Amino acid sequence: MARFGHTVTVTPLDRAWFEECARFALDTSESTRTRRGGDIVLGEGGPSVPGIRLLKGRHLRAGARYEITSDADETADTPGVSSVHDLVVMTVRDWRRSTAIAVELRMDSADLAVRLAGRLRTPDRPGTLDLGFDVRNPVGGPLQRSSGRARLDLAAWWAAAAARAGSLPPARAPLTVRAKHRLGRARLTVTPRPAADGSWEIGVTLTVRGRSLLRPVAALALFFGQVPLRRAFRSGVDQAAAGWNEALASAPLPDPDELRAELVKALTG
Repeated sequence: MARFGHTVTVTPLDRAWFEECARFALDTSESTRTRRGGDIVLGEGGPSVPGIRLLKGRHLRAGARYEITSDADETADTPGVSSVHDLVVMTVRDWRRSTAIAVELRMDSADLAVRLAGRLRTPDRPGTLDLGFDVRNPVGGPLQRSSGRARLDLAAWWAAAAARAGSLPPARAPLTVRAKHRLGRARLTVTPRPAADGSWEIGVTLTVRGRSLLRPVAALALFFGQVPLRRAFRSGVDQAAAGWNEALASAPLPDPDELRAELVKALTG
């Protein structure tokens, strides 16, 4: 087993602003309508939303299935990206703002099959977000498949981020990601705590271990590879923190009206 830990300092995110964003994103989604052919439009007779089409069921109801395609021009000159990879099928499993919204995304091609399933509880005031994933090569063996789950408890995150200085960390990390592969398992935890200057200190821990009969092989690989793995882990965490800080420092957080305008522009542009 190998265990890596690293702590970074990041700019805090305002909870009220985040929850307002979640509400107007849902409001915007629910303002969309469908027209003949399955096209999605904003409001009654508004501009169409490119790249998404209703295939089956009632719009934003359990069982609704959509086809999502990316702009072919964006991927035509990208090495290794085929047009087959541009098609994603999204299925709504649940859509109730008072309780939960759940969707499933699938992408299938000759050499890659991806399944993502997500459930957001109490969407108007986001509570917990659960994600499951499965990635595999349809014609490959068990070594070309991985799966896992992630859980973000937003109430626990805000509580930990606002805790008094010197208080004990939460018994369970607000963000946990678990992944498994034929060769091993990995567990990532992320926990915030307030810093003296009002920023967040984010503690990230990664634990990796081998599985079953392959455990000795994985243990040997981890033993000889711990130093480069530790460096890569720390570098990845530092880069993620730098990207977060840059995004929040580049400009003041827009107000809800500005965000609505940007969202509409992004959907119809």
